[in-house]
Amino acid sequence: MKKPKDKIRVKRIPKRGIYDKEEIYSILDKDCVCHVSFIYEGYPVIIPTIYGRKGNKLYLHGAASSRMMTNLAKGIPVCIAVTQVNGIVLARSLFNSSMNYESVVVFGTAKIIEDEEEKNEGFIAITEQILKGRWEEARVPNKKELKATMLLEVNIEDASAKRRTGGPGDDKPDYELDIWAGVIPFQRTLGELEPDPLLKEGIPVPKTVKTLYQNEKQIK
Repeated sequence: MKKPKDKIRVKRIPKRGIYDKEEIYSILDKDCVCHVSFIYEGYPVIIPTIYGRKGNKLYLHGAASSRMMTNLAKGIPVCIAVTQVNGIVLARSLFNSSMNYESVVVFGTAKIIEDEEEKNEGFIAITEQILKGRWEEARVPNKKELKATMLLEVNIEDASAKRRTGGPGDDKPDYELDIWAGVIPFQRTLGELEPDPLLKEGIPVPKTVKTLYQNEKQIK
């Protein structure tokens, strides 16, 4: 593996750094919310938003008048971060306490997508990132909605990931302390469905939702 660029090289605990493209993609595919950072009128801004990935590209969408969208469309440098916390690591000392996590940092520039067919492809990528198969179940955007919404394509020029797993690593003398240590795991769970109060009677739960729950018996 070639040496990573200094911009993306993990400097704090380098062994946790990940530079393999497919592994970075796999971490990105586990989520749908990112934080987009850029410079606006001389000061830093960071905005949480939804994204979709297709190949080596990330897609962002928003109101055509959005500060983030209009500025990124100019081709300014952008940094995008995705983080998933998997557990709180409680060490015997506060200094050695930590978190288990996976994170990705992406560098690139955004390009506005004007072509209607390409725009639909980007919206499909975002929709499928949130809930696979949903594009086929719901009404697709009409011309008015497409005009009001800007789609940006960010080519992943540089990226790295970082991951921490396992239990606490205490200093040797601290293992003699009468202090509990271990990991509090974090798991994402699905709550009980909340149908829209205005939903017409007789409309079944869609296949995508049933698939997400993995067990149709959970869905009434």
